Amino acid sequence: MESDRIRAALRKQPFEPFRMHLSNGDAYDVRHPEFAMLTRRTVYIGLPVRQEDIADRPVECDILHVVAIAPIDGAPTPKSGSPPGSA
Repeated sequence: MESDRIRAALRKQPFEPFRMHLSNGDAYDVRHPEFAMLTRRTVYIGLPVRQEDIADRPVECDILHVVAIAPIDGAPTPKSGSPPGSA
């Protein structure tokens, strides 16, 4: 996945929590933009302590292994360059 798509999801106003799916089948929820840090090749996701607004530990995800991001409510996120509804 391109880092631009992840960056756009993190900067969206108002922010919409999303789930990041990896090639190994793992998935991580990003419920607040401050719980994710994007670098050129990696996205670090802070896993929260229970329902608190503080991260307990980070997870390091190589952007090459991010296969999809989708809103947590389950609605699909359109693929880059595709019109809405064609994802």
